[in-house]
Amino acid sequence: MSIALSGSGLHHYLVQLTNPILDSLEKTNCAPPSADSTKSIICTLLETASQNDGQVLTSFKNSTLALALLITAQTYSTHDSLSWIPGHVSSAAASAFRAISNEYDAVFNRPLVVDLLPEVAPSLKETIKQDDSESATSSARVPVLRVILAAYQFRWFVTQVECPLLGKVSHLVIPCALTALDHWSSEVKGQGMIALIHLLKNVDAIELGAYDAVILDACCQNIPSADEIWHLVVEMSVLVVAIAHKNNCRSSWIERMLNEMLSHLERQPRNKDRRIAWLKFIEPLFSAVGLVLLAHFRRIFPLFFKWMHADDDETVLLVLKRIHAVIKLTWIRNTPYIGRLVDELTKLYKQAALRNAREEIRTDTTQIFILLQQCKGVQFETAWNKYKADPNLSSLVSSLSERIVPV
Repeated sequence: MSIALSGSGLHHYLVQLTNPILDSLEKTNCAPPSADSTKSIICTLLETASQNDGQVLTSFKNSTLALALLITAQTYSTHDSLSWIPGHVSSAAASAFRAISNEYDAVFNRPLVVDLLPEVAPSLKETIKQDDSESATSSARVPVLRVILAAYQFRWFVTQVECPLLGKVSHLVIPCALTALDHWSSEVKGQGMIALIHLLKNVDAIELGAYDAVILDACCQNIPSADEIWHLVVEMSVLVVAIAHKNNCRSSWIERMLNEMLSHLERQPRNKDRRIAWLKFIEPLFSAVGLVLLAHFRRIFPLFFKWMHADDDETVLLVLKRIHAVIKLTWIRNTPYIGRLVDELTKLYKQAALRNAREEIRTDTTQIFILLQQCKGVQFETAWNKYKADPNLSSLVSSLSERIVPV
């Protein structure tokens, strides 16, 4: 229930909610060396907010920046600079923000975070930008800790806003996100990517505007990123393509992105985390490419054949789903891979007996066989004929004869 506060009354309410949090923080012991600095930054923001009685928006900006870090400690981050924050303080911060946000909305009839973004995004962008070069001298650089905290604050602010409001502030969000992506730290890059992914899930091509090219360039530049954020690179890249180029299968951006991803995967085919991330997120890009995907078969299928026999079931199941999708998209016409695909699928079907996910693997494999039977006809039968008498494949032979599994 709203208490219908005025602007000054709202500020008093803000102080009333945040002062207990400030008191708790001041009594909290910090273990990591970076924790003292983080604590000082958060306490300063809360103290400053309580003193700005004449400027309500400034008070809300400072307090929300502080609360963002406290909430992030519980929900988003295990970074040393935030891990020291007690759970009860994070919970109190989340409750305080909900209460403050509700009252602000009641007084001004606008979401608090949306009103703050024009103030917050440019300042956070500048903080991150000042430390975006490893070659900068130490005296000229903003401490890395402050930059990491700014990245977490930015991510938190962006993820509080959804469609349709997020599209209206995308011109503020995207430049800051791109600045984070340009940073040398994986921690900072990752927060920028998460913010951008959230934005891309809540905007359309019109709201994205002319930013699609610069975002796609940033995606391509970050494909060689560290393992811990590569899944974010893939998800972000595919989302941009799905929004901006879904009807342009011959887009040079799609070509460049797919080639760079494949080159990276070819260099590290045994990297489990990278292959799983790529297999999990890549299908919308395949759909955008359509028949043009045929031109990439010489690079895609050798990876598929390796991954079909990976040690982990997750990789195997993802590969089978992507193979099924590729066949439906392209009908795998004019390709020399039919015979090899039948051989590898047959081998996998038999090996599945030793896997935990054997039933799901065999179901997915059978669906691919039926699809191949439908689209390749004689070519499939020629490749499959040598396996029909194998007693270990009797169930598969029966399924192909009766077509009891739906495509």
